Amino acid sequence: LDVTIPYRGSKGPLHLLVDSTGIKVEGEGEWHRRKHGASKRRVRRKIHIGIDEETPEIRAVEVTSSNAGDAPMLPKLLKQIGLDRQIATVTADGAYDTRACHDAIADRGAAAII
Repeated sequence: LDVTIPYRGSKGPLHLLVDSTGIKVEGEGEWHRRKHGASKRRVRRKIHIGIDEETPEIRAVEVTSSNAGDAPMLPKLLKQIGLDRQIATVTADGAYDTRACHDAIADRGAAAII
């Protein structure tokens, strides 16, 4: 599912902050799980997100299964930001410290802060 996210945009080059988090999509509450054991219906997803440091607006998002790694999603997040938009920096945690991520960031002319 492709999602277009409206944004106001910041002044000057984009400083992109990237991270991911897991969410529980369905399943019983934690109390029920502790009392009766794990449910087979528990489903988790992972949200990979890139936000504008200046405006805290979402600029890129990918939703994957919980077993998807962080690093393979970074190039996909960067592709969601138009080539007409200059990216100055991409800030991320150590999960993104891979050659593919550094190459994707360099291809956009940005500096990696990992």
